[in-house]
Amino acid sequence: MPRPTPDAPHDARPTLEAVAARAGVSRATASRVVNGGAGVRQPLVEQVRKAVDELGYIPNHAARTLVTRRNGAVAVIIDEPEIRIFSDPFFSQHIRGISRELITYDAQLVLLLVEGSGDFERVTRYLAGGHVDGVLAFSMHTDDELSAVIRRFRVPTVYGGRPGRPGASSELAVPYVDCDNRGGAREAVRHLVSLGRRHIAHIAGPRDQTSALDRLDGYFDVLPDGDPALVADGDFTAEGGARAMAGLLERRPDLDAVFAANDLMASGALRVLREHGRRVPQDVALVGFDDMESVSEATDPPLTTVRQDVVGMGRLMVRILMGRLNDGATAPDSVITPTELVHRASA
Repeated sequence: MPRPTPDAPHDARPTLEAVAARAGVSRATASRVVNGGAGVRQPLVEQVRKAVDELGYIPNHAARTLVTRRNGAVAVIIDEPEIRIFSDPFFSQHIRGISRELITYDAQLVLLLVEGSGDFERVTRYLAGGHVDGVLAFSMHTDDELSAVIRRFRVPTVYGGRPGRPGASSELAVPYVDCDNRGGAREAVRHLVSLGRRHIAHIAGPRDQTSALDRLDGYFDVLPDGDPALVADGDFTAEGGARAMAGLLERRPDLDAVFAANDLMASGALRVLREHGRRVPQDVALVGFDDMESVSEATDPPLTTVRQDVVGMGRLMVRILMGRLNDGATAPDSVITPTELVHRASA
């Protein structure tokens, strides 16, 4: 008597051959449908998809990559120290928008952090390995090597923020998404002028980032004869804003308004003003930039600030990148989003 054949294990994964047999098509046809290939008639596509659902088939990622020449992954590269990325709500909002939009394209987010020159080799190796279909890079600095690394491997890239000064040789012919930093700064300073403030200070962001430079330019657009002693450099952190505010009060104790280049620096400035006995807004009016609600609505008083749609900008970056990947577009396709002054109690 022949020995009985053991039953197949209940947790055995269904094969592509099983999908093809259930759908009544060839293995090659099933492979093209499952792995995103083209050239299959719609009725057959529906048969294969039905078989996949019935069998619980899970596509093989390596096979899908061979067919589509895609990895289904996008690298998000942030050129900032880890401690700042996880303490500044700007970055979490940006990543939230990117992640939400990537989901609609069934693509995976791969986060790459760059804290210094020592990380460039690691990022270079990763990009050289062809692990991602494209790159979304933001918080770029004009004097770093990251842009050169990205260009070297010709990875389709969209930048968050313009990667160079307008007209400067460092500006890259690549698409980017940015807000109207200069226009938003002008609106903030005009508001302070409209309140009758005469000695308006500015806490600027890092001078190697175009967003900070544009906001500084917007300040001087409204106050072209402004006193340089009323401008102090910060670093987009609350601590940097506090240091800058202390220096401003020492140099110009008569200041009666401050425009800070982001909300975190405004929160640090607010703390120092309170420590020096200055009332906000009675003695010193204060305006920030970004409208990060976890900051602007938590300050006392709540912060008047310039709103930019950070989540929406992240989603736009993904759409532009996917359009270039799908359509083969090579020309830059950049977007400047509008800003809005949000009136609260600080100014």
